[in-house]
Amino acid sequence: MRERLRVVIADDERPARSLLAAMLTAFEDVDLVGQAEDGGQAVEMIERLHPDLAILDLQMPEVDGLGVVRLLKKKIVPVVAFVTAYDQYAVSAFELNAVDYLLKPVEVARLRECLDRTAERLDRADLRESQIRNIRSVADEIAATDATLLRRIPVRRGDRIILVPVESIASVVADGELLHIMTANKEKHTISYRLKDLEARLDPDLFVRLGRGTIVNIGMIRSADTMPGGTYRVTLMNGQELSASRIHSRILRERLLRLHPISPKRPL
Repeated sequence: MRERLRVVIADDERPARSLLAAMLTAFEDVDLVGQAEDGGQAVEMIERLHPDLAILDLQMPEVDGLGVVRLLKKKIVPVVAFVTAYDQYAVSAFELNAVDYLLKPVEVARLRECLDRTAERLDRADLRESQIRNIRSVADEIAATDATLLRRIPVRRGDRIILVPVESIASVVADGELLHIMTANKEKHTISYRLKDLEARLDPDLFVRLGRGTIVNIGMIRSADTMPGGTYRVTLMNGQELSASRIHSRILRERLLRLHPISPKRPL
């Protein structure tokens, strides 16, 4: 006989969380071991309790459901299902990548299907490994369509989750599938995110590209030195020195390094 499924749920809306908890506790093969009120709490709870299944609300402030998966230590990621209000694009992304989801309001029969699929994944290591890859694909697809500007970026610092204010970021440098963030105070953070998706969610009036793999905060630029070939070496307020590509040097010159005449006022 299979052991009871250990489940953690996360939803910032208490009524939705309570309803889901009530349905789960009615199943004899489920042990609801934790209820998180936000994404940061969900990360801590999952890593401490090691559940078989995490049911995460897709839309939570600061750290959403996909953000929880991004922040989890790789060896501790459980089977994951997402709860979402109807969003056709998100649902299509889940279905395309074979990631389980539940539409609000969650129905008992659909929840039962999710639990049965979880049991199947627990019995097959290959399904669990593919799930992690698929969730990453979903995260990238949804991030590419999210036009909401970021105000804070959640990052890990040991066992803590820190919310880094966007305005404090001096630079973001890509390194393969990782992004290295440097703040004005020279704090270093690393996140798993595609640079083009992050750039799309940063205020274009505050950030500018220096090359394929580098974005800087315009307000953090201290100086720009001309280099051979018409490129620039940019020095930031925190002392960082970063090179701009030839193409982006032209953009930088036109946007920031050239005085534009002020149009004279028309006579009344």
